[in-house]
Amino acid sequence: MTTNKQPVIFCDFDGTITTSDNIVAIMEHFKPAGSEDVMKRILSHEISIRKGVHILFNLIPSTEREEVTQFVLQQAQIREGFGEFLSYVRERNIPFYITSGGIDFFLEPIVDPYNIPKEHIYCNGADFSGDHITITWPHPCDEECNNDCGMCKATVMRRFPQDLYERILIGDSLTDFEGAKLADQVYSRASLTKKCVELGVPHTPFETFFEIRDDLIKREGER
Repeated sequence: MTTNKQPVIFCDFDGTITTSDNIVAIMEHFKPAGSEDVMKRILSHEISIRKGVHILFNLIPSTEREEVTQFVLQQAQIREGFGEFLSYVRERNIPFYITSGGIDFFLEPIVDPYNIPKEHIYCNGADFSGDHITITWPHPCDEECNNDCGMCKATVMRRFPQDLYERILIGDSLTDFEGAKLADQVYSRASLTKKCVELGVPHTPFETFFEIRDDLIKREGER
């Protein structure tokens, strides 16, 4: 970490804080009719992630809200070292933000035990007033992004100017890549690591939050 900028951390949720992707787990468990085809269209880039996620959740009746929430709470596993990592960033007064394409009705209950301020959680919302779940998009792309992200991580990061902040990104998937290109330091795993290698974006691979904490401590000592 540098000495003249305020470090700030942007951390993905699905597959990063949790060990697996919760949206994928929901679709594989509940298997709403048509979901398999939509998943294929997302993976083939035939439709955007925003459009695909909207269609997927709109296949699930709103009456199943509690059942879906309880399923995620029961199966979601927090990646090793997350609690200790949060203790470290709080001791150092490093702002920590969750930037996620996940949905608030299952994301917030999972992270609730960690006392992360709600204003530090950027994710998509859900409306249960109709017959089927409707996803809402409170954090869309700005004029500098045309990827139809839904929850645009790069847009959130641009609110923290590069000349004032040392932007640290933690993520695991291609949805984190636009943010990785803006970051001063990237901690990556899975698909994000492969993409960073492919396009030459500097990064530090990780599997646990202990590794990230220890690397940040090491960088402090190298100032």
